[in-house]
Order: sequence, then C-alpha cells, then structure tokens
Amino acid sequence: MAKISINLGSGTVEKSSDIVVGIDLGTTNSLIAIMDADTKAPIALSDAENNHVITPSVLYRHPDGHFLVGDAAKEMLVKHPEQTVYSVKRLLGKSFNDVADFESSYGYKIIDEDDDRLVKIKLDDQFYSPIELSAEILKELKSKAEARLKQKIGKAVITVPAYFNDAQRQATRDAGKLAGLEVLRIVNEPTAASLAYGIGLEADKQKVVAVYDLGGGTFDISILRIEDGIFEVLATNGNTFLGGGDFDQEVMKFWLDSLEVNFSDLTTTERQQLRLLAEEAKKKVYTSGTFSELFGTMKVTLSEAELNKLIDPLVLQTIDCCKNALADSGLNLSEIEEVVFVGGSTRVPHVVKTVSDYFVKSTIENTLNPDETVALGAAIEADILAGNRRDLLLLDVTPLSLGIETLGGLMDVIIPRNSRVPFKAGRNYTTSIDGQINLKISVYQGERDKVSENRKLAEFILNGIPAMPAGIPKVEIAFILDADGILKVKAKELRSGVEQTIDVKPQYGLTDAEVEAMLKDSLSNAQKDMDYRILQEAINESEYLIKSTEKFVVNNRTELSDDELASIENHVKTLTAAIASQDKDQIQNAQDALNEFTKPFAERMMDDTISTALKGKSIE
Repeated sequence: MAKISINLGSGTVEKSSDIVVGIDLGTTNSLIAIMDADTKAPIALSDAENNHVITPSVLYRHPDGHFLVGDAAKEMLVKHPEQTVYSVKRLLGKSFNDVADFESSYGYKIIDEDDDRLVKIKLDDQFYSPIELSAEILKELKSKAEARLKQKIGKAVITVPAYFNDAQRQATRDAGKLAGLEVLRIVNEPTAASLAYGIGLEADKQKVVAVYDLGGGTFDISILRIEDGIFEVLATNGNTFLGGGDFDQEVMKFWLDSLEVNFSDLTTTERQQLRLLAEEAKKKVYTSGTFSELFGTMKVTLSEAELNKLIDPLVLQTIDCCKNALADSGLNLSEIEEVVFVGGSTRVPHVVKTVSDYFVKSTIENTLNPDETVALGAAIEADILAGNRRDLLLLDVTPLSLGIETLGGLMDVIIPRNSRVPFKAGRNYTTSIDGQINLKISVYQGERDKVSENRKLAEFILNGIPAMPAGIPKVEIAFILDADGILKVKAKELRSGVEQTIDVKPQYGLTDAEVEAMLKDSLSNAQKDMDYRILQEAINESEYLIKSTEKFVVNNRTELSDDELASIENHVKTLTAAIASQDKDQIQNAQDALNEFTKPFAERMMDDTISTALKGKSIE
C-alpha cells in the first residue's frame, strides 16, 4: 500500500518517495542527481526555477541564526566574510593541528580548543562543527530536490574522495544523518565518475581505467579494473589539500609579491576580494590570454604563461600521486587504457596537457561536464542500491593497513592496505601469562612493523576470559571494514564465548602528508623494520621458551638429577643473557641449545607418562 503524508501547515498531501538520490558534496560546489524515470539516464537536478544545477558549497550565517546556502551565501563572501564559510569539506574529520597551516587563508575563525579534537568554526557567538555546516549544505540540496520532484527525499548516496580516511567518512555520514537523510552508502568519487562515463557497462569487455579527479579543494587518482560489471579499485592516491583553490592561492601570492603587500596586512574583506579576483583570473586567462583588473586602487595582471608557471608545481604533485597509485596497482603505464577527467579544475588547459603527456598512450575522457560527473555516478549507484540495477558491483579499497599490537610492540596486520571493501578478516591469538583474565587490544593503522611508528585508532579490553594456563585461551580478533570504509573490531574468546565489539571512530583523521609519510617510511625503513621484527619475534619466542622450561622444571623436579637441573639453569641463563644482548644470531643459537638439551627430558617424561597410563592394559 502506498503511503501518503499530510503537511498540517499547508494542508497539502505530500507523496512519500522511494527515490534514492546521489549527492556530490564538494569542496567548492555540490550537486544532487537522480536517475530519470523515462530515459533511465542520470540527470543533475536544477532548482525549481530551472536556473542552477550547481550549488556553491558556501554558507552565510544570518544574525538571526538561520543559514543562507549556495549562490545567496556566495554573495556574502565580500560583504560579511567572518560569517561566510567556504571549503568546509576540507575540515571534515580534522583537528586544529591538521589545518593550522591553512587557517590564515580562511575569512572565518577556526577555533583551537584542543589539538586532538575536531575543529570548531566560530560565527558570531556560536560554534559549529564542520559536520553541522556540511549538514546545512545537504539540507539545501535535499530541499532543492524535493521542490523539483514535488516529493519527499529520505535516502541518499554521498560521495567522498577515495583518500578520505575513517574519520572523514564517518563525518560525512553523520552530516547526512543531521540533514535528515538515510545515507545508504559512502562512495568514492573516482568510482562514481567511472560509472557516469558508462565505462564497463559492456559485460563482455575488460578495461583498466585511471580516474583523475581534481576539484576545488581535493585531488584523487584511482586505478580501476572494470570487468563483467565489477568495478575493482586496484589502487588509490591523492591529496585532500590540493585543488583549484590552491591555484587561486598561488595567483594571490604572485600578485601580493608584485605589489609588495603582505597578506597579513589585508583586511578580511580585502582577502576575499583578492581570492575571488584570482579565481576569476584563472578562468578568464585561458580564453583571452591575459587578465587585468583593479584591486582597490592597484592594478593586478596575469598572463597565461605566468599562470602555467605558478600552478605547474601543484600539477606535478598530482602526477607524483599518479605514479604512486600506478606503482601500488602493480601495472605499467602502457596498461592504462582510458583516463577519466573529473572536477572543475580539469578544465585548466595546463592540467589537461600535463596529464595527457604523462598518460601519453591512453584515451582521455573529458566529454561530460566535469562538475556534474561525480553526482551523475552517485545517482547510478543510488539506482543500484534502490534495487533497480543488478548488473553492477562496486569494490573499493582501503588506503592503509589495519592491524593490532602484539608482543614486543609489533604491528600484526589483519587487513592489508589496498584490500577491497567491504572486507572481513580475523586471526586467533592467545594469552602470554598463566591465569590471564583480561586482554588489551590496541588497533593501529599504518605500514611500519613497529606500532610506535603507526597511528593508534582505538584500544579496548576483552574482560572475563576464564583463568587458564598461558597459550590455552583462543581469542579470535575480527576486523570488519564496511562498504563505507568504516571499521568495526570484534574480539571473542572461543572456548568461553566472552565477546567484545567496538566501532572504531577516531577523534580526527590523518592528513595527506601523514599518509604519504607512512607509505614512504614503510619503504625506506623496510630492511630496518624487518630486522626489528625478526629480533623481536626471536625475543618473544625465547621468553616463552624460558617460561615453559621453568614450568617444566617445577612440575618435574623430582624426575631430574642435580646435574640436569644445573645444566638447564645454565642454558636458561645463557638465553637470558642473549636476549639482553639484542643479537638475534646469539639468541637463536642459545634458543636452539636449550631446546636440544631439554628435548630428551620431555621425551623421557612422555614415555613414563604413557607407560604408567598403559600399565595393566591390553591392546586388542
């Protein structure tokens, strides 16, 4: 039976909707899209007046407390810069430490309450989180769709950069919830873009595609293999603080240097005027060759050659990301068949030329409006989740390894980086001390063998393990990484059924510099980490051997001679000294010697035990 609802304020009947919309929540602009019921093709929705498809991701807080969003808010950037927020996506899941270097470039106030907490934005005397402000943008998009479609919208797919970490994805999902949306899936923007181009819809064809997504504030490169309707992300790389807005910043610096003016000397209003002027120059210089305009009483100019020189280092940073993603995918450059361009900044001719020169043997796909591509792909994924398409499957990957701390501060990886999501993996562990009833489980993210070099995500205690000898309890630790890339950790003692589960929600996310540093460090320190792991595992094994030997002696002292007891004690002392030396060869030799010396005693005790057990029995 169809459901209807009545708006008591207007007295009108409102149709309920099973429509699932696709939303591109962008740094500079945001869009909402649906699948057209007649054409079965994705379309971006305009407002009710059919004027604008794109909604600028800008918010203005009115003195009475309500928000203007979009074009109306953008007009306030110069008039009321302290009350107008832009690029809020860059702050999702971030701490003040993450954004401190960029804080001065914003017209609004970012609050440093605590380095380890999520940032707050001060507007008048009110404080807002990036999640709350992102929710206001989503509410505007939801309202636009409802006005256009004349029905309520309750379900959505929202896209994020592929490089967004756990905290940033969770923040995006929370923003959707605050906006009154049931977020069915968080989808990587490059994956959505490939769907929008229809790549891979031919069931009998296989393609390897690179999706180059350069938006207003973020950059992503993803390598995808698409076959039989399965979209598999082989590798991803990027920078959540690199985009067209950074091109504008370079133009601003260039002008300020030429005018011999310090950025700190400008008023907040002047900063916004200069930023908007730089954005205008970037767009116009490629059509007219030069740009000339007044900034107050001062003249600013820009040529195409100057702009290319200014942005070239940033564009080359994106090429470095492409190289890293390609290396992670295990493919050669010649194996990339198509390069999909996404994001408004891919309109810049210097970007097109540089990327085309790098992917020289690949077909460039840039026929769709780059501002709309991600939203259109999100609409297709929304259609899949609504149950209307069953011929497509999306498989994304996690950018960094996930694991737990084991004895000696070692990182035991449970989900390796670039694993497909959703993904579930688990391992069995045990206790190291007799009678141990609690087990501390520390969850880490990173590529180093030492947990101290990785990032701690969470920690919890598995309580109530029945007291048993060391090594007897069987604790299964399972990592469940859902389709949104959000992690759940479950620990269960299999003999007793004692269980503990947590959702890992870190306080703030990793910066791109930290992610890149983790990957580089894992390569440059690979040999050192391997040596450390081998040494630590030898120490762990030796310490366990010493405990086992001491326990054996206590239980069987009457069966051993004084000479045997003295020799065992000497071997244990030698092994203890070897552990203190931190020399793995010395440890291994001492360990082997103790094992060889005690082996006959263990066999003798076993023979005696079996002989006693069988005394008086016959075997038929």
